[in-house]
Amino acid sequence: MVNATYQREVINQAGFDMLSICLSQIEKAKEAFINHDSDLAEEVMNIENRVNALDIKIEKDCEKFIALYNPVAIDLRFIMAIRKMNFDLERIGDHAYGIAKYVVDVDKDIPTHLIDAVQFNEMFDTIIAMFENVHDAYENKNVKIARKVFKKDKILDTINFNSFKIIEEEILKDNAIISEALVLFSVIKKFERVGDLLKNIAEEIIFYIDAEILKHRKKK
Repeated sequence: MVNATYQREVINQAGFDMLSICLSQIEKAKEAFINHDSDLAEEVMNIENRVNALDIKIEKDCEKFIALYNPVAIDLRFIMAIRKMNFDLERIGDHAYGIAKYVVDVDKDIPTHLIDAVQFNEMFDTIIAMFENVHDAYENKNVKIARKVFKKDKILDTINFNSFKIIEEEILKDNAIISEALVLFSVIKKFERVGDLLKNIAEEIIFYIDAEILKHRKKK
């Protein structure tokens, strides 16, 4: 019979695989969007099936672990954290799919000056840094690194908040870009949501390591 330590490591590795594939999906979706690369966008949409399959596998493996080993203490926190992280990562995959679908469905390039105006690339770079923090924090069980994600999420919130006014001003200058501007605004919203999901994952890592539940902590 497979022991609990081995099965836990299998689940742990699957979590890393899910994190890696979702990061790759976001990177490819962004590249497809910026370059209006429909072939790459189609690839992202096809790989979504792998994301969904891995999501189901992790969920089933977690359920099996609970049924077989009746985990307590840190093992139970590990399983709880993995399940919640997996849920958030699958939703990140959904957002990557949604961005790719815009490229396939909307046959228009987004003007470079519009992308620059809303700090789109800075937003993407911040998301990648958040992914790196999450991976590092989870791999090394480092709460301090996990907390770096929270400050970066505030950067995304600020860019998202400012984007509406900026896009409105750009449309007033040239109403021929309305459809492209609305698509860009939708992608920015998806990026902001990805940031929220990465923040959720950072919270779950902290919960797993320190049994610290941040969501319900009273603001000082």
